[in-house]
Amino acid sequence: MNLRKRTLTVVAVILLATLACGLPGVQTPVLPGPESNAQVTAVIETALAQAAQTLTQAAVESSLAPPPPSDTTTPEATATPSLTPLPSQTPLPSETPTPIVPMISVSVATNCRVGPGKVYDYRGALLPGQTTEVVARNSTGDYWYVRNPDQPGEFCWLWGNYATIVGNTSVLPIFTPPPTPTPAPDFDLSYEYMEGCVGFDPGFKVTNTGGVTFKSAQVYVKDKVTSSTITDSIDLFDKRSGCIIANAIPTLTPGNSGWVYGNSFGYNPAGHQMTATIKLCTETNLGGLCVSKSLDFKP
Repeated sequence: MNLRKRTLTVVAVILLATLACGLPGVQTPVLPGPESNAQVTAVIETALAQAAQTLTQAAVESSLAPPPPSDTTTPEATATPSLTPLPSQTPLPSETPTPIVPMISVSVATNCRVGPGKVYDYRGALLPGQTTEVVARNSTGDYWYVRNPDQPGEFCWLWGNYATIVGNTSVLPIFTPPPTPTPAPDFDLSYEYMEGCVGFDPGFKVTNTGGVTFKSAQVYVKDKVTSSTITDSIDLFDKRSGCIIANAIPTLTPGNSGWVYGNSFGYNPAGHQMTATIKLCTETNLGGLCVSKSLDFKP
């Protein structure tokens, strides 16, 4: 067998083996011993014909088969990232400015009291150059309720006549002042002279140092030498001169002075050690609020 025929034989054998392994219905021929050229050629041609027929049939079946199902799944949507601005470190300015805490100062030193008026007790003072916080105001707007500049943690009322306020006062609450304090009655007492009309009448000067008017008085005098006593009650404070009225004083108003007399010793007690107790009252006939004071004297 020449080289060409040997090569053809080898190719045929390889082709047959491939077809036998890969194509259905193709049988691999078993060759007996040495074959003639005609036999080998016939075998190859037969195998090739079967292979062609098998390939043709496979191609037809493949064309008739339904196409594989297409992938109908929707591709996963890709999220589009949203851009969220980072919070600013500095807050944006508000359209309405934050109200400034009202602060008050004065051009003249001004007293600060427990209520809006001179009748209330003193609690401190605001001096020029000082400032303090305003907390509230009264209904008429002429007094301000402030932090006491002299007593931390306390509050008091400041007259606004000499005041300058910085800040929004329209938001301040209106406070009702405390009740006006009832002025305490008080007076000063001194022995003045021995007045004589019918007997001997010790005369005393009284000065109203309180905040109310006195309308009546009682006088009690004791001679410590003789143990004699005299008593008199009156609803006036006239100054006498002998048996006449030198100065008529029907009531004793705050800040003014009047006179009261003991009526009367039947002897001249000059040089005797004596004691007197004087009571003044805010109503006639010793009514209302009353205050008493005593003193020792020697006529």
